Amino acid sequence: MFESLDLNVECLGGFVIDLYYWPTPNGHKIPIMLEECGLPYRVKPVNMLRGEQFRPAFLKINPNNKIPAIVDHDGPGGEPIKLFESGAILQYLAEKSGKFMPRSKRGRYEVLQWLTFQVANVGPMFGQCGHFLGYAPRKIRYAMDRYRNETLRLYGVMDRRLADVEYLAGAYSIADMATWPWVRVRWLHKIDLAEFPNVARWYEAIGRRPAVQRGVALLDQREKIGNPDEKAREALFGQSQLTQGKARRVVRSR
Repeated sequence: MFESLDLNVECLGGFVIDLYYWPTPNGHKIPIMLEECGLPYRVKPVNMLRGEQFRPAFLKINPNNKIPAIVDHDGPGGEPIKLFESGAILQYLAEKSGKFMPRSKRGRYEVLQWLTFQVANVGPMFGQCGHFLGYAPRKIRYAMDRYRNETLRLYGVMDRRLADVEYLAGAYSIADMATWPWVRVRWLHKIDLAEFPNVARWYEAIGRRPAVQRGVALLDQREKIGNPDEKAREALFGQSQLTQGKARRVVRSR
């Protein structure tokens, strides 16, 4: 369980970043980046399978009740800053560290467009594919075909791109860190990388990076993808998503 927020935390004489995390494809993005940058951080597990994302202390950090989220105790102006949404966090950490984001305007937007490709396409579509193939209580053929076909289409986009460049934005960047964890769970989407040789080459190269290996090892013994039990199904997809763990409050107009 995560701890209460402490805004006066230092690590080895410097400020530490609190990482609110659970081992999922979205969650893995941020420890990978933190490890790549060498930024000091402290893990605050949020067990989404048991509804800890609805606790009031966490909702103060992310009102959208999702992981990942961070609190940087040495934010802009030396003041703490809370951030949620993985794309925003990756961009913030790139700017803070000066790493994995080009300084040139052209290079910066090259990275940002592929980062946005992940958060707007790969994450949502791979996620829906995985949901209907591995989580839904009943099989719906239209939904399974719809999202798997879109997943295959996106793999094709990446494969054609990676035929021309080593990494998605040319050089290794936050766009790759955002996308790689979703390819890691391709078994859930019934994807064979042999059909996408350029993605396979890219995936294997990133997977050999020590920082990536350390990032995905975080809480790996608690990782569970697919086939949720009833408590997990309720926490992830049930009424709790609407009520955030408490009775809904209706504000009536006067």
